[in-house]
Amino acid sequence: MQFRTTGLLLLGAIALPASGTAQSTPAPPAITRTVIAATKLPTVTDVPLYFKAVSITLQPDERSSVLAANGILYQMSGSTEVALDGEAKMLNAGDGLFIAGGKTAALTAVDLNRPTETAPAAVRELYRTATPIPDLKPGGYDLNLTRVTFPAQMPSNLPHHRSGAALYYIISGTGANTVDGKTEARGPGSLIYEPYALVHQWGNPGNEPLIFLAFNINPEGVAAVLPGAPAKNQ
Repeated sequence: MQFRTTGLLLLGAIALPASGTAQSTPAPPAITRTVIAATKLPTVTDVPLYFKAVSITLQPDERSSVLAANGILYQMSGSTEVALDGEAKMLNAGDGLFIAGGKTAALTAVDLNRPTETAPAAVRELYRTATPIPDLKPGGYDLNLTRVTFPAQMPSNLPHHRSGAALYYIISGTGANTVDGKTEARGPGSLIYEPYALVHQWGNPGNEPLIFLAFNINPEGVAAVLPGAPAKNQ
């Protein structure tokens, strides 16, 4: 869920020594991953699961509410007070909060610099998977939202696939997303769905960092990302 005047996103991550006397070259910046919010789901096979992203724009002091089905709020800009289970938490830009299925969170946009005129709240669905997330198996799963930063001029990583599934939201920069030998540019606001069997690569050919959110579900105790293609017998 994304608020603009106050902004949220609801989604329902060794340098080698130089030889001789040559001057050493600094190691390239590493990929950074910051887990924003995470939880564990005891089962994911009792009902079909879908990925969904919704944008909400709240004006200062405006109120709204959200009923999530195991969703995570991410504050894009501004500040929002979230009341959940009798407790209030302030989300500032870059913060996140898990909302369990069946819970209702009350949202209040915090008035920091009130404009003289404001538009009414706007709610817009950004994305929904057309079919249920495939290949989910019995047992517990990890659900998390991770903010990932790829440094500028980073070559594409090796082909890999998800052990569960993921939905990406590009915050800034432009990434190079390769699937089936075809590479496409993915810029700010792009939403990219990665189901289990999709073999893909990501790189950042640009001159600025690529920053994106990864809303990820993977089997408990299994890495979220696995090399190459899935085994044929899975």
